[in-house]
Amino acid sequence: MANLPILRDMGRLYTMKTTIDIADALLARAKRHAQRSGIPLRAVVEEGIRRVLAAEDAPAPYELPDLSVGDARHDNPLESMSWPDLRDEIYGGRR
Repeated sequence: MANLPILRDMGRLYTMKTTIDIADALLARAKRHAQRSGIPLRAVVEEGIRRVLAAEDAPAPYELPDLSVGDARHDNPLESMSWPDLRDEIYGGRR
């Protein structure tokens, strides 16, 4: 069972120790990273867990639906028009 932080005594955060199995090569890399960064191994592990959980909680990016008009395989007849002609087409001669 995972040991989770416990809040008590006016909001101070207490942590509990736990044991996890980590592949030897991964642990060695994490220790080297901690040593180079000057931070405890525990901080490296906690940061990794935070990143995984944050990525899981991140919403998927919104994609605009394709609401294109016309057929993309054919030329757009409006592209060949001058601006005054295009304006007349849009406003029907009213300004």
